[in-house]
Amino acid sequence: MDVIRTAIGLMSGTSMDGIDVALLRTDGRGFIEHGPFMGVPYDADFRGRLKRALELARPLSDRSERPAELRDIELELTLRHAIAVTAFLERFGLSADAVDVLGFHGQTVLHRPDEGLTIQIGDGPELARRTGIPVVYDMRANDMVHGGQGAPLVPAYHAALAGKFQQAGQAVCFVNIGGISNLTFIGTDGRISAFDSGPGNTLIDQWVEMQTGRTYDPGGEIGGRGKVVAALAERYLQSPFFRGNLRRSLDRGDFAPLRPEEASLEDGARTLAHVAAASIIKSAGFLPESPSIYIVCGGGRLNATVMAEFSAMAGRLGARVLSAEEAGFDGDAMEAEAWAYLAVRSLDGLPLTFPGTTGVGAPVSGGVLATP
Repeated sequence: MDVIRTAIGLMSGTSMDGIDVALLRTDGRGFIEHGPFMGVPYDADFRGRLKRALELARPLSDRSERPAELRDIELELTLRHAIAVTAFLERFGLSADAVDVLGFHGQTVLHRPDEGLTIQIGDGPELARRTGIPVVYDMRANDMVHGGQGAPLVPAYHAALAGKFQQAGQAVCFVNIGGISNLTFIGTDGRISAFDSGPGNTLIDQWVEMQTGRTYDPGGEIGGRGKVVAALAERYLQSPFFRGNLRRSLDRGDFAPLRPEEASLEDGARTLAHVAAASIIKSAGFLPESPSIYIVCGGGRLNATVMAEFSAMAGRLGARVLSAEEAGFDGDAMEAEAWAYLAVRSLDGLPLTFPGTTGVGAPVSGGVLATP
């Protein structure tokens, strides 16, 4: 009989806006029972420190290397995760003893799949020591050792959620619009395909912060007042990334931000919202069959301008677009839940990645276990 474990997933994504904390009871297979969720935002100073970490990581070629300043940032990140876990347990009346494992993503500071290099800062043993809970961390590296792209990892969880749609004979595509967007496709025959689809919130966030000092466009309100600058949109959509059938995982630096003089605030935000939506549609053209339903999770589902563009584009292809909530899920929690799910799979030696998701040669497990 499969063991059902209580796991907490911890996610700090490419948008670098905070830590998502979610609890899941699961056997790492088909049994999933959703627990509470909490978001812990980063303050502006620490967001600046994480941006500095991207610069510090850029020249590195050894994924274990930690120059002194980067090591300091890694320790602070780990401490913030420990504090987040403690706050989560207190808020929901849980004890550390009731949790079997933490799934710890850390913060990606460098991802160069073509070089077989990925670096996530975050000290798993230190997190285990401070929380008293076993930690599974560093879940991308083993995939890359075996020839995979190291991303995306969430598809194993999406596939477990897709059952009710498959039973209705529908081809489902989960779209996570984070800093970078990624797709998980589950076909009518159960086949899984997954890959990064292009820029999501990152370009919009960078543009709005550059122009206003705000860290994002709340609800897509700024973009909603603008118009698409076709030449700028095409510059992004003509990227080599969208040509040819070789899917690769992306780093947040793979698409350059707009320059301040290229558009007004509103037109820039609208254009980049259009790019975020069109990127998904272009990349979905490489799927084995056309999705009948798109389920959108991640922060981008809250950007009404992105969602309106995406819904219109998908509708022209005969597909429906649903937010995670409309499909019966918690769109804020899903990525952190996925890390809890993957941690349980890692404990049981089950595959985290597959040829159809990361390009790895055969399904492989991954992750490193740290005990208190």
